[in-house]
Amino acid sequence: MRFCPCFGSDEVRAIADRDPVLLVSGMGGSIVNSKPKTFGFTTRVWVRLLLADMEFRKKIWSLYNPKTGYCETLDKKSKLVVPDDDHGLYAIDILDPSWFTKCVHLTEVYHFHDMIEMLVGCGYEKGTTLFGFGYDFRQSNRIDKSMEGLKHKLETAHKASGGRKVNLVSHSMGGIMISCFMSLHRDVFTKYVNKWICLACPFQGAPGCINDSLLTGLEFVDGFQSYFFVKRWTMHQLLVECPSVYEMLANPSYEWKKQPEILVWRKHTKDGENNSNLESYGPTQSISLFEEALRHNELSYNGKTISLPFNFDILDWAIKTRQLTANATLPDGVSFYNIYGTSLDTPFDVCYGSEDSPIEDLSEICHTMPQYSYVDGDGTVPTESAKGDGLKATERVGVAASHRGILRDETVFQLIKKWLDVEPMVSKQSKTSKVADADPIVHMAL
Repeated sequence: MRFCPCFGSDEVRAIADRDPVLLVSGMGGSIVNSKPKTFGFTTRVWVRLLLADMEFRKKIWSLYNPKTGYCETLDKKSKLVVPDDDHGLYAIDILDPSWFTKCVHLTEVYHFHDMIEMLVGCGYEKGTTLFGFGYDFRQSNRIDKSMEGLKHKLETAHKASGGRKVNLVSHSMGGIMISCFMSLHRDVFTKYVNKWICLACPFQGAPGCINDSLLTGLEFVDGFQSYFFVKRWTMHQLLVECPSVYEMLANPSYEWKKQPEILVWRKHTKDGENNSNLESYGPTQSISLFEEALRHNELSYNGKTISLPFNFDILDWAIKTRQLTANATLPDGVSFYNIYGTSLDTPFDVCYGSEDSPIEDLSEICHTMPQYSYVDGDGTVPTESAKGDGLKATERVGVAASHRGILRDETVFQLIKKWLDVEPMVSKQSKTSKVADADPIVHMAL
């Protein structure tokens, strides 16, 4: 039945002698389930196409707790969990693993799937030499639960492979998490890590995308599929309370070729005449803009109105995270490789209003569609930011690929195989990697 993508290939591959590989996802790159604290059905709330926006509002909307540093869901009857099935690979493989998604091969939610297939084809074995690490991407990149989870995965991979050091492959924000881990747990990193291959990491931030995410929200998919996905405003109300998003704001201390800006056409009235002028806010000045624009931001949850202004407690936390990553250095004996995306228009400056239709009150920005100025990058992360790792890299290579497309790019695969020193191999001993169908109960509306 090779004609239908619902079914795996009949090709079979061998298991080879390999150093273990741990794949680490980025922002939005992990399946997240809502699990009742007492009893009931576990529901997949990220990613899903059916009833996506409704389930997101009920189960994922959160508030930041400055006492603990954690983002906590408004739904007190359930908790969010990332499944660890298939040695951590299930959560980062196909983000909506329903039969429909696989039959139509909806690439927008095929995350690490092609890379997992490639590695299995090179002789890696799940649970022995191939592992995945998904996590609650709302939380800070240095939060204890993520740091302990990454430590446990490294230990597991090291032990399962017979005591070999681990090769890390991270995508996007996963690189920031690894930088935090490298700073906070340097001894553990040195003990367990051999190589780190970093893909499309916003080391110095993703100015255009993150600035606009905090002001108007974010859509993870474009075009027709967006009608079945989480709405932009719904996502916005989550991101305003997400430490991980604040940690990807443009680094104000970095020596940018040109500092990223937020531009606002403002309406002013003087002597009865209306005038408009263009105001500019750099990475530091933007904080006052966020504060003013979000001062009236609120949502309604279970009949209650909840205020969601710009969160200065999260900003303070994020500043400390930035200091931590800025001081990160590569331990002796660990090789670092950086693959960054190029050749795509990537948002950098973001502008609200126009000369003919200026903004009077800054809170209007939250209901305004942005206009971008672009730089080279992967469509999300500017090349300048992704190259700005500040580490002693063995190699840095630019690849013409989009931010998510870099995970299934053939040039990237060739580089990874080169740096891991592996080649594809075929045998009759083991079948190719498959992803289990989603449990039917996760599609039930609770």
